[in-house]
Amino acid sequence: MKKEKVLVVDDEWNMRQLLNIQLSSRFDIKEVGSGIEALEVLKKEMVDLVILDLMMPDLDGWQVCKKIRETSQVPILMLTARGDVKDKVQGFTVGADDYLVKPFNPEELLARSKALIRRSTLSSESNPQSEGIIEISDLKIDQNERQVFIKNDLLEVTPKEFDLIQLLVLNPRTTFTRDMLLDHIWGIHGVLDIRTVDSHVKNVREKFRKNNLSFNPIKTVWGRGYKFQAPEEAQ
Repeated sequence: MKKEKVLVVDDEWNMRQLLNIQLSSRFDIKEVGSGIEALEVLKKEMVDLVILDLMMPDLDGWQVCKKIRETSQVPILMLTARGDVKDKVQGFTVGADDYLVKPFNPEELLARSKALIRRSTLSSESNPQSEGIIEISDLKIDQNERQVFIKNDLLEVTPKEFDLIQLLVLNPRTTFTRDMLLDHIWGIHGVLDIRTVDSHVKNVREKFRKNNLSFNPIKTVWGRGYKFQAPEEAQ
C-alpha cells in the first residue's frame, strides 16, 4: 500500500529528524528547511499533509500558510513552541487546519496527522447525497467546488471553516456540542482543545459580518453548543 506523503517544514535539523523518526513508519516524509523551499516543492509535487513550523527566519509559518492557501487546500498542521491563544487564532485565520504545541506527544502527532489526511480524503470524495448548490437568502454554498458565496461574491474560507458551515447547514435541526464538532470535522475526540471549535466559529462569524451577510447562520445554544439559524429565526 502506497504511503501518504507528508511535507515537513522546519528550519531546525534536529526537529526535522525527530519528526522523520516519529512519522516515517506511517508516511512518506519529505523535509525542507525553509518556507521558500516548501512553496517550491508544492509547485512541483502533490502532498497529503504539510507539517509547518511557525517560527522560521525567511517566511514564518503564518506567511507560508497564507501563500499555500492561495493555490491549495492541502491539510496544514502547524507546530510551534508558542501556545498563546492569539497565535492559534491567527494560524486558523490564515488557513491552518490544526495546531500542535512543542514539546508534543508522538502518538498525538501521529493521530492528528492521520485524522487530517482522512478528513481531507473524505471531503474530496464524491458524495451524491451531499453534492450541489445550497442557497439560503444571500448565502450560497457550492458543495462540489467547496466554495461559499455571499451575494454572489466568493468568500474566502479555510477547509475546516467550509466543513463547519456545510455541516450546520445540512443539519439545521441538530445542535452540535463542541465534542460533536471535533468528531465530525477533525475526527479526533478528546485530543484537540475544544477552543479550536470556538475559534473557527468566531472566524466564520467575523467573515460573514465583514462581507455583510444579511443574517447570522450560526446560533449559540447556551450550555450546549452551536446550530444553524435560518434567516427568519435570526430576526
